[in-house]
Amino acid sequence: MSTPSKRPLTLRDVSEACGVSEMTVSRVLRKSGDVSDATRARVLEAAKTLGYVPNQIAGSLASQRVNLVAVIIPSLGNMVFPEVLNGINQVLDSTPLQPVVGVTDYLPEKEERVLYEMLSWRPTGVIIAGVEHSEATRAMLHNAGIPVVEIMDTDGNPVDANVGISHRRAGREMASAILREGYERIGFLGTKMPLDHRARKRFEGLTEGLAKAGVEVEDRAFYSGGSALAKGREMTHEMLERSPDLDFLYYSNDMIGAGGLLYLLEKGYDIPGQIGIAGFNGVELLDGLPRKLATMDACRAEIGRAAAEIILRRSEGDDEDAAPELIKLTPKIAFGDTLRRNQRR
Repeated sequence: MSTPSKRPLTLRDVSEACGVSEMTVSRVLRKSGDVSDATRARVLEAAKTLGYVPNQIAGSLASQRVNLVAVIIPSLGNMVFPEVLNGINQVLDSTPLQPVVGVTDYLPEKEERVLYEMLSWRPTGVIIAGVEHSEATRAMLHNAGIPVVEIMDTDGNPVDANVGISHRRAGREMASAILREGYERIGFLGTKMPLDHRARKRFEGLTEGLAKAGVEVEDRAFYSGGSALAKGREMTHEMLERSPDLDFLYYSNDMIGAGGLLYLLEKGYDIPGQIGIAGFNGVELLDGLPRKLATMDACRAEIGRAAAEIILRRSEGDDEDAAPELIKLTPKIAFGDTLRRNQRR
């Protein structure tokens, strides 16, 4: 794993990369002055390749930094991320540092734009969800010259520090639990995988774990848009119409899992005797359901606290030259009332 640059890129770096003067680079990036289209294109390409972001506060602050921590997440509608933000805020609340949130909607091109704008204000650090990014985003993170913490996922190659869980391992552990309880005909319901890398990795871990026992996922369904109880009910109905012999349904998150649970109870299914179900995330809001949904805690608040502590230590000069921190947390399965079939025997 490469260590990110400790020095932010300057106009001179871009100038040397594209073979024009610093003044010309400045004119292009400030969108001012008379510069040919060819030169403008060459400068912009060099800046993007390097990951250079213009400094909007240059000259106004001697430190070239503001007491802001850029926090970039995929969604505010997903109940997972507010808990992460709460963990970050718990650590930073009594410090000069202030988290500022940007939302990407799981879109790589939007992540580039959000990061670009945030870095232009020279924050003290960046906390960003996931380890999969576009080349331009990785270049900006690598050359920002500030602490970067990628969170939620440890299955990948982080730019700098990394705090999260292994989603592939989470999928494998759920597969083991399903098999131990004697389920054999499995269905999977989740988000469209190109947009949600962590859900994809859990699905991959699930299929790997089942395959070791000679079991395959017999049916699967994917959706786009926000997670909702209604979506879970709808998908569960459609899947069981297609595959009525399934005896276990694994949902990529608790919200659609809760919708599935309500549908099954309404239709009179014996849970977990006839059919078992499980979700993911350990959302406490769903504790009031008629049955407690089996799930796995994603360590959300703990991830937020650990990431903020890394930013805080490094902003104070502690561990500046140390190797990037890699913190892998271990989620645990909560069996609830919908997975432990063997206890009923």
